[in-house]
Amino acid sequence: MEKKILLKYVDDPAQVELDTAVSRGAYTAWEKTLKSMKPDEVIDEVKRSGVRGRGGAGFPAGIKWGFVPKDSPKPRYLVCNADESEPGTCKDRVLMEGDPHLVVEGMCIAAYAIGCHLAFIYVRGEFVKPYRTMEKAIDEAYARGFLGKDIFGTGYDLDIIVHTGGGAYICGEETALLNSLEGERGMSRIRPPFPAVEGLYGCPTIVNNVETLACVPHVINNGAGWYTSMGTEKSPGTKIFSLSGHVKRPGNYEVEMGTPLSFLINDLGGGPLDGQKIKAIIPGGSSTPFLLPDQIDTPLDYESLAAAGSMLGSGGVIVLDQRTCIVWAIERLIHFYRHESCGKCTPCREGTGWLERIISSIEHGQGQPGDIEKLESICENILGRTVCPLGDAAVMPIQSAIKLFRDEWEYHIKNKTCMVKTKFEFV
Repeated sequence: MEKKILLKYVDDPAQVELDTAVSRGAYTAWEKTLKSMKPDEVIDEVKRSGVRGRGGAGFPAGIKWGFVPKDSPKPRYLVCNADESEPGTCKDRVLMEGDPHLVVEGMCIAAYAIGCHLAFIYVRGEFVKPYRTMEKAIDEAYARGFLGKDIFGTGYDLDIIVHTGGGAYICGEETALLNSLEGERGMSRIRPPFPAVEGLYGCPTIVNNVETLACVPHVINNGAGWYTSMGTEKSPGTKIFSLSGHVKRPGNYEVEMGTPLSFLINDLGGGPLDGQKIKAIIPGGSSTPFLLPDQIDTPLDYESLAAAGSMLGSGGVIVLDQRTCIVWAIERLIHFYRHESCGKCTPCREGTGWLERIISSIEHGQGQPGDIEKLESICENILGRTVCPLGDAAVMPIQSAIKLFRDEWEYHIKNKTCMVKTKFEFV
């Protein structure tokens, strides 16, 4: 069944109002943190909870916070990454639109834990409603004394600024986001140094995803043991999954980590459309490798999906039924990644263009013998050879599609048309 913790109130329009949110417990964790916990205690509690980054990487949040150098004389910054742009993923905007004070409170606690007094929330440029909702929530928090000077009479000061991005997918990568926040072009930085040591304006910076930070108030209120009682040993807690594609009830569903993928698709999502059979499943956003129908019972946690040959990623589950042409689907994906490449790395800048041209020619009946091998070679020369993961994100679904559905690619090249005769496409 669903385990609504982060999504508990998002369907109630009144939740965006401060009075309603406070009546339901908003900012109690923030007050508890400031009045009774030291920064290191907050970090330790989040470490023990095992909260992992919900933006895709899955790195433990508490450990990440602990990387901020204690002896640095420089200011420290917190950045909430709200540049949600992974195709198939639409959870962060729902949290910002439906429960903005939960996100603000999570930012406050994280900022205190790392000794930060100025935090930013970087909202995707197209997210007009989330941007306005977050601005309103922050203004209300200032008016009530939850932000600003001498919060709760503790002497701690904190300001939060909402910043809109430029609409580039690359800015979801934390170092490109920091460049954009500084007013530069959104291009990834070479690491090390990592942002926790040298990030925004050359100062120690922690970048966390919206969903990650939304978990923090619940951990502080209920304790690490409560959080680890859900999910699995290495993937504790709950996770929001954005279910889309050929299913009857697409939407955002929050379940415990380790819940079978089949439960999400069949029980919550109503199963495939029109009684069709599933052909493939993208389990973690468009950059993750495909799963086959016989893998539908794979538990939804980091380790299980890795063992199945894919990734949990951002939790964007896309279901493709048997009417889907895999070559067509990959053409759509590579067009996106080629368009979104920032151009910094030659393998990604040039390679994604070559991939798109070859895949498009195959899809449109102009493929040639040797094209599949050429695609495989290009993918191998991009994977692991770029400054940021965008290059990997572009090629992993291609490699997976060729491995699992090579017969479709060969049919396209030989017969100049799709193997799938009754196509059902969606964008």
